Amino acid sequence: MNYIFDTQALLWIVSDDERLSAKARSIYLNNENEIFVSMASVWELAIKSSLNKIDLVSNLENFIQEHVIKSGFKILSISIESLFKVEELPFHHRDPFDRLIISQCIVEGYQVISSDDKFDMYLQRVW
Repeated sequence: MNYIFDTQALLWIVSDDERLSAKARSIYLNNENEIFVSMASVWELAIKSSLNKIDLVSNLENFIQEHVIKSGFKILSISIESLFKVEELPFHHRDPFDRLIISQCIVEGYQVISSDDKFDMYLQRVW
């Protein structure tokens, strides 16, 4: 199965945060699953890091190399189809990064790993 971890779930898995659900952790640890991080999350991390809203300990490039790629995540590029889908989404959720992740899940047929229950208004969320 293919899954996209939203930004918060990504941060929780790489920091071994107890707030990550047991189900999300189990999915991540199952080698039969393909786990993705959206380029939207990378963009969000870049913005939040530059605004000092999150501390990546190092810079974004090192964080992605050391904590994302080495942890087995694949980076999911943003397709034009996913951008078209964003335009069609109702505004239940206003966060632009999450809206893009939602549209990617819909277009790619992937499931989303997120603690954010607003995702439920668009697709079946795993948590």
